[in-house]
Amino acid sequence: MSDTPYYEHHVFICMNRREDGRPCCAARGAQAAQQHAKQRIKQLNLNGPGKVRINQSGCLDRCDEGPVMVVYPQGTWYTYVDNEDIDEIIDSHLIGGNVVERLKI
Repeated sequence: MSDTPYYEHHVFICMNRREDGRPCCAARGAQAAQQHAKQRIKQLNLNGPGKVRINQSGCLDRCDEGPVMVVYPQGTWYTYVDNEDIDEIIDSHLIGGNVVERLKI
């Protein structure tokens, strides 16, 4: 068994939808953000084993701070507003190795 992670970065984007009126990531653009991130990673040829995986997730239990995503193996939590924030996380964290402090939660 290898100690090397299957993906260098595994990103989970919360897609939770609450029907009771409480804040949820789905109501804050999570689907579009996940699709944008996945497409951008593919365009940069960063997808696949040993590289980056962008996944949808169920509730990550931080919807009040959302929308949210978490980057593993570091366990870095982010919020975001738009595609520019997603691109900054990709460029700075996933490519450059630098946490985007202004978006970290």
